[in-house]
Amino acid sequence: MPAQQDATGADRLAAPTNPDPDLVEVLRDLFADYRATRATPTAVVDLDRGLWQRLEDLGMTRLTGSESAGGSGGGWVDAAALLGLAAAAAAPVPLAEHDLLGGWLLEAAGLPNDGGLRTVCRPDPSGVALNVTWARDASRVVALWEDRDEWRVADVPAERIGIEERRNLAGEPSDTVEFDVDDLEAGALVPHEIGEQFHLRGALARSAQVVGAMERILEIVLVHVRERHQFGRPIGRFQAVQHLVADIASETALARAATDAAVARAAASDWRDPGMLFAVGVAKSCVGHAASVVVRSSHQVLGAIGTTLEHELHTLTKPILARRSEYGSLQDWDETLTTLASSAGHDRLWTLITTGRAKPSHDHRSHAP
Repeated sequence: MPAQQDATGADRLAAPTNPDPDLVEVLRDLFADYRATRATPTAVVDLDRGLWQRLEDLGMTRLTGSESAGGSGGGWVDAAALLGLAAAAAAPVPLAEHDLLGGWLLEAAGLPNDGGLRTVCRPDPSGVALNVTWARDASRVVALWEDRDEWRVADVPAERIGIEERRNLAGEPSDTVEFDVDDLEAGALVPHEIGEQFHLRGALARSAQVVGAMERILEIVLVHVRERHQFGRPIGRFQAVQHLVADIASETALARAATDAAVARAAASDWRDPGMLFAVGVAKSCVGHAASVVVRSSHQVLGAIGTTLEHELHTLTKPILARRSEYGSLQDWDETLTTLASSAGHDRLWTLITTGRAKPSHDHRSHAP
């Protein structure tokens, strides 16, 4: 879908597009079944290989990979829907790492992909990467490494890396990985834009996941305030509770709109649009600020029951808190947006908002009286 243009020729933000409805229906059924049949949640989250196999059988684990490389040939709109629905089911599977990031890097580098489970990371100059999700479960780890002024992609077998097992706030595997620098130096060279794009792709993938989880939280909260009674009536009849529910709904809707706008721009331009930094920054900022409100307010509404291991709520709120700081913290993205807005100045701020970049005006006529 090409970006629209206004009368002056300035590109507008791409209009949101909808994912394939048949795909969404299949995914809703799959994750509804998973949610209904999974074991009682615990404090530790491990890869669900049975669910991963079901997704693989449906072609979902390599949804955005090109058909020539063994993928399903899907785009970012469908992939964002998959991420959101999986996150809403608290599905412990590395969809973003394996496909949208790892698979994409392999294709960009011209490296083969045997379909084995992969995760992805950016090692430091010494070859160490922190907080690598699902590393212990991967058959290979795709490393994007900055080698002085060049970027390299290495697809390293699990037996050639050292792993110190750790877990994040959500209880998911989030390991420290150590590479042999020789393996990284042998990686394939990729253009500089690949290295720059990786951070944006990761940030948008995490935004899509957090939004999906927040939408599920809203569903849980709405059911709870209708069914839970105090003083002879549903707690949803109390104004204080209504305010909390309204905050959850409005912040979730704002985060959804910002994320959809960035996904639509990415899909329309295949990530070539120079406004992607602003679009992803807005999404990550809106999602990050919304996350605080949604997590806090949902636990206030549900009270103690929402903190029990048996309840679904914590399987959503803890991953939200873990993921909102990945691929750039909320402060980092707020500072990025502040810098972009400041550099645009008052005369180009609207152009920045509507196009994602602050281009100088082509109209040099004086407006003085």
